[in-house]
Formats: sequence, structure tokens, C-alpha cells
Amino acid sequence: MEQTRAALAAKYANLEWLALERETDLTALFADTKTRISNASNAVDARNAFDRLARKLGDGHVRFRWPGPEDATKTSNGVCTALEYDAQMQGAPVAALMPGFEPLATATPNPFPAGTIQRAGHRIGVLKIGIFTPQGIPELCAAALLALHIPIDAPCDDACADRIQSWGADRMTSDLIAVLGAIKAAGADVLLVDVADNGGGTEWAEAAARMMTGVRLKSERVGFVRGEHWAQAFARQEADLRAAAKNAQGQDRKLLLELADETSARLREARTPCDSAPLWHRETPACRWLGDGFYASGLLDSADPQFLKNKPWAGMLFNPANYPYREALWRGPLIVLVNGGTGSAAEQFTAVLQDNRAAIVMGAPTAGAGCGHTDGGTPTTLKNSGGILELPDCARFRRDGSNEVMGIQPDVLVGLREQDGPHRRGLRVAEKLSEAVRRALALNQASP
Repeated sequence: MEQTRAALAAKYANLEWLALERETDLTALFADTKTRISNASNAVDARNAFDRLARKLGDGHVRFRWPGPEDATKTSNGVCTALEYDAQMQGAPVAALMPGFEPLATATPNPFPAGTIQRAGHRIGVLKIGIFTPQGIPELCAAALLALHIPIDAPCDDACADRIQSWGADRMTSDLIAVLGAIKAAGADVLLVDVADNGGGTEWAEAAARMMTGVRLKSERVGFVRGEHWAQAFARQEADLRAAAKNAQGQDRKLLLELADETSARLREARTPCDSAPLWHRETPACRWLGDGFYASGLLDSADPQFLKNKPWAGMLFNPANYPYREALWRGPLIVLVNGGTGSAAEQFTAVLQDNRAAIVMGAPTAGAGCGHTDGGTPTTLKNSGGILELPDCARFRRDGSNEVMGIQPDVLVGLREQDGPHRRGLRVAEKLSEAVRRALALNQASP
């Protein structure tokens, strides 16, 4: 129990939010959990007490992973199973269950089901993004194995897994380009992107968002947990920037060196500790709990793709440049559908569009998972049980300064409930669709 408390005190990104904004009495919560563990009659009851603690924190990225028997299928069913590619990660369509929805006919399979629906004189394109990572789309892994000539039953190390992931992300990008083109060809003048029950994914969400609006998006600011995890990341980043600058000229060299200097300053900040003790009494520390990082999109909050084109260090500065995305493929009115199952990178996608006044968000408040784990995170292995405590090491801050872990509040509220069946949820969305369309049209007309 003390090991868990020490981990939260030293490396939980949202500790300040938990104590000061969520107003959680951490001392009382840990005392209650300690009592429950002391009264536990077996290991299962003790683990349940720890899991209850994680739920009480109200952060989707805090969890305990408990040791158990090895899953034999991870080795017997090939590379994709071993790498945990799983279609169950995808959120099921909600908007597509509205009355009057007509699916688009596609010549080839596409991981982003789409269609159209008529409302108030407008043809609305409906696009489902079930997950923001190839890991939730096993068929992409299978296709990558063929394209990259990777044997299905061969061992696959980190470099191999990265090749599969990168190939899959590129294919997701081209598939999204194709489906946006098909929606435009179908005559849609409003686009609804359904990310309900989308639990997140990767930074590919930043590239996807930029494909769906003519607004040059500026991404959220990132805060980081002080300590060696982020210090090492900044040290590597600074070295890479200075190495890239040696082969750059003019303004490119100047930019790279300026960013290297900024990274060096953040490295020093990462190695400057901040005592979290006041937060356990719901008091504000004299120091800033989180260090001031860069942006959810990388070192730059916004960038012109043409400026970065063909530059070998582009992805180092701006993570959307790691994907073959095309900016502003859709320029019309945009609606994003969310619910309580929308979390992590799906919240990142929604927040950047809402904060830049590029989309109207409709649905129910999101999960509030926020930023998660960078470069493998900072897991803590518990000595007695062997369980692993995972804590987020970063936070994303929205344009108004709020922590994204608070969840996204929709502009148009829909009474979506977990108890509702799929078609009932579709009906609830349909009831509010006309209002969302009106607001999206007005927002699009007001955009520069």
C-alpha cells in the first residue's frame, strides 16, 4: 500500500487535478483502502481493494495489472495475436443507427464505415472512427505481414512491431483519405464523425483531425511529470535536434537549434523536483507540480505541411508529419459525436477540434482519460503481489487552461445512456442532429 502511495506522490501526472479540482481527500481514500486490504480474507479481495482505489481516482489511465497465467493464444496464433491486435478495441457505430442512414458502397474493405443521412435539406456524411490505432484493426496487421514479408509465426521484436504499426498507420491514413473522398462524392455538405466508444490510440489522432477541417489547428499544451523518465526523453530529443541541425541550412538550422535550446531548458526543468506533500492536504504547492512541455502535436503546436515536406526531421518537430496525411480534405461544417466511452486519443482528437472552433461536439460527456503514457510510461511493480501500477506521466491542457482529464463537454447534449440498446442510442442522436447541424453551419460560416 505504501508503495502505491509513494508512486502516486512521485509520478502521477494528474495528482494536482485530483486534489484541487476533483477535491479528492487522498489521505482518507488511502486510509479506507488500507483498511479494506487489512480486512481482506484472500488475494482476490485485496486486489479488489486496489482496483477500487483506481476507480475512485476517476482517471482512465490509472490501473493495476495483476499477474496471471500466460495466454497460450499469444504464441500459437501468430504475430498479430502476440502483438495484441484486437478488433474488440473498436467502438461500435452509433450515428449509423439513426433512421434514414444509407451506407456508402465501397469497392474495397475500409476500416472506417461511412454513409449519408438527410436532415433539414442537408446531406450529412457519417463517418465512424472506432479506434485511433492500427492495433484495434487486426486485418491491417495481417496485410502488413504480407507487404513487409514478415512470417506469420516468426518472433517479432520491438523493431518488427514498430514496422507493422507504421505500415498500419499509413494504410489507415490512405483509407481515411479515400472515405472522405467518397463522402464528398456522395454529395454530403455536412460531416459527422462518430468517435463514441472510441477508447483512444496514438498520436495519429492529430493527423486525422487536420484532415477534417480547413482551420489550421493549434494543439494542446502538454505538462510532464518531473523526473528521469522525461529527462531522458528530453536529452535524446535535444541530441537528435542538434544532430539534424548539422545538416540543415539557413532558417531550418536556426529553427532546429532554437528548439534544441528550448528542449535543454525543459530537460533542466524535468530534473528540478516539486514536492507533492501539500497536495495530500488539498493545498497548492509552492512549485509547479508538472513541468511545462511542448504540445500534443510535438515540438510545434501548428505547422504548414508544405514547410515540412521532404525534410527528414519533420516528424521530430510535428508528429502528424509521420503520416502521409493531407490537410483540409474536408472544409465544410463538422460535427463530432462523443459519449462516456470516448477517451484518451479520441478526447485529444475532439478537444483540438473544439478548442479551435473547427467542430461542434454533440453527445454525452467523455470518459476523462486524458494524456496517458509516453515511451512505455513509468510502471511500478508491487513487491508483494507482482502487480503493476500504471500511472499517466503527462497531461494535456486545453485552450482555457483546463486539464483534458476533466473530459470533453459537448456543445449539444444528447441523453446517451449505457443502459440503452444500440438503436435507442441512434434514435437519441437523431433527435438532436438538426440542432447540431444548425450550429455546425453557423460555426463554419464564422470561420476565417
